[in-house]
Amino acid sequence: MATLTISSKNYSSWSLRGWLLCKMAGLVFEEERVPLDDPDMKAELLLLSPSFLVPRLVHDDVTVWDTLAIAIFLHEVFPQAGLLPADRAVRAHCLSISGEMHSGFTNLRSALPMNIKAHYPGFKVWAGAQADIERIVAIWRGCLTAHGGPFLMGSAPTLADAMYAPVCSRFTTYDVKLDAECEAYRARIMALPFMQEWIEGAAAEPEELEELDAEF
Repeated sequence: MATLTISSKNYSSWSLRGWLLCKMAGLVFEEERVPLDDPDMKAELLLLSPSFLVPRLVHDDVTVWDTLAIAIFLHEVFPQAGLLPADRAVRAHCLSISGEMHSGFTNLRSALPMNIKAHYPGFKVWAGAQADIERIVAIWRGCLTAHGGPFLMGSAPTLADAMYAPVCSRFTTYDVKLDAECEAYRARIMALPFMQEWIEGAAAEPEELEELDAEF
């Protein structure tokens, strides 16, 4: 049995990514939750400082944190799950766009914080975040064209889809308008059984973070 430490299912995009990777790999694991009032956890959710508390995976005698590290570890343990594509060129593309999400899009994160339970129709997206949205849309279109869809790297979800799943959630929350192809991809990710399971968990959480629940 493995243990994955996460925080809020409603607010934590990195917890969602790590959790999705474990589910996609077929790993049987227990969830351990850091409470929302933990100072380090709250600071990360508010983008004040990074935290290395979540997601954190303990598997046998191995402890691994950071989403990309978890993905690579799971790929080594469960190569048949296809978290990384078998083709070298496609795998390089997958890692590149995953790395871009891992280290970038700070304007999007701050302007459109993850909040699954909220919905803001007609939300005004400012210029800084709009540039991030346009880059993400370009990535999605490029991947769907290059690899044939319906997922970013082809016929099955991979690391790339796990990395961009919280963006699909943000686009839903903040009513971001997309072209037909990207809207279909967003809807496809949100409808995945694992995503629906996470969304149900988020809906059941009683905690609220006032700073992320303000009326926009």
